[in-house]
Amino acid sequence: ALLGGLEMAQATNGYSPTGFGTANKGMAGAGVALPQDAMAGATNPAGNFFVGDRIDLGAALFAPNRGFTADDNAGPPPAAPGDPSSIPPGTYDSRNDLFLIPHFGWNKQIDEVSSVGVLVGANGGLNTEYGTDVWRNFNNPGGTASAPTGVDFAQLFLGVPYARKLNEQHTVGVMPIVALQRFKAEGLEPFQAFSIHPDSVTNNGYDYSWGYGIRVGWLGQFTDRLAVGASAQSRLYMTEFDDYKGLFAEEGDFDVPPTVTAGLSFKVTPDLTLVADWQRIFYGEVKALGNSNSGFARLGADDGLGFGWEDINIYKLGLQWDYSPKLTLRAGVSYADKLFDNAEALFNILAPATVRTHASLGGTYQLDESNNISFAYTHAFNEKVAGQNPTFTGPQTGSVEMDQNELEVSWTRLFN
Repeated sequence: ALLGGLEMAQATNGYSPTGFGTANKGMAGAGVALPQDAMAGATNPAGNFFVGDRIDLGAALFAPNRGFTADDNAGPPPAAPGDPSSIPPGTYDSRNDLFLIPHFGWNKQIDEVSSVGVLVGANGGLNTEYGTDVWRNFNNPGGTASAPTGVDFAQLFLGVPYARKLNEQHTVGVMPIVALQRFKAEGLEPFQAFSIHPDSVTNNGYDYSWGYGIRVGWLGQFTDRLAVGASAQSRLYMTEFDDYKGLFAEEGDFDVPPTVTAGLSFKVTPDLTLVADWQRIFYGEVKALGNSNSGFARLGADDGLGFGWEDINIYKLGLQWDYSPKLTLRAGVSYADKLFDNAEALFNILAPATVRTHASLGGTYQLDESNNISFAYTHAFNEKVAGQNPTFTGPQTGSVEMDQNELEVSWTRLFN
């Protein structure tokens, strides 16, 4: 049943979600120093010590709007119909605008100083499906482009967080991670001529890879009002996508990039808590993502064309208000660096992860002593990146853009 979670796309900060768990998402992902539920380990495994014995089960409806525009300027002089170096002018919108993304977390207090848990969720993903043969003018020896054009990429992870309280101030945690990825590409036949493995570029159905890594974390409670937290996730070492070894750099290698997060929570009043996080995702360390596409390297090679993604910083700010004994309200905003520069824009029509600013609202309502319902709504504001790709489209310019909406609801069962 958990494999059903792969029927999704989740492209927020790059392809990493804003946060994990409904309470965390209600504050735009801020909360490395404010654990809220059994999914806390995905942000900071040290936090699971403080959430008690519980089960959290939820799902999100994720609605991304993404597409691109190819300008009618593939000259000078103006390109003739069928020019092999241009994308047919126009605006293209991707299909598949609604995805269901489930998550599950369980946590158990072992003794007075330690806890253990299990959590399953979506680490990220990307999906585009254009209902036309976008690359039909690229009459290369690799073949004539087919329709539809696009990619479908999803990640599922399982983590086992273990937390231990060292003293009254400091708690540490560790979470081994097992991850599963799925990928397919369609409509990229003209690029087979540029690959070291032309038969492993496109239209090979779904391919799967799995891998492993680890996340570690620390949480310090310095006063009754101030807590500070930090966590780091290693690179997740994944097996190669063999069916697409001619598309991704390093012959199908597509590891999950490492991340670091640090932040604080501060009780402004007994009922109002401020949280602030900084996160850095090292996309540039994965060659399939970080390699530039503004050159002439062969697809699939170690220096093969990528998406030109850079390491990014993400800044998150959230508020939590205990409105009443039964109702908690949340809000948050986040802002990220630009993921790729304008020179890389048009190749990213396959993965138009342009959004940078998110705003969230959320809350938790206590049904009774053992059951809670939580919700979070997040809007990612439209972001457009304009540019040109000298490798494939010569002087032709264009832009890629995206905005997103997500509504997540979860149920909590507390075991007192």
